[in-house]
Amino acid sequence: MAPHVTLYVKDGCAHCDRARAALVARGAPFTEIDVSRHPEIVPELLKLTSGRRVVPVTVEGARITVAGDGGSTF
Repeated sequence: MAPHVTLYVKDGCAHCDRARAALVARGAPFTEIDVSRHPEIVPELLKLTSGRRVVPVTVEGARITVAGDGGSTF
């Protein structure tokens, strides 16, 4: 079974929309966290991105993808 995926996004981010659509298309179970609605998550996200303020960020098992096809700052 595939690992659960966590997807960090923000409103109005076309890159985030594409990342979400890709997860849905492959049937991957995921949790979406909107950093604009949950600013308390930002410190955790900055650790994942080595300080980059960019989304989407996908965490799948031990693999972290930061703005794989481009991103939006937050």
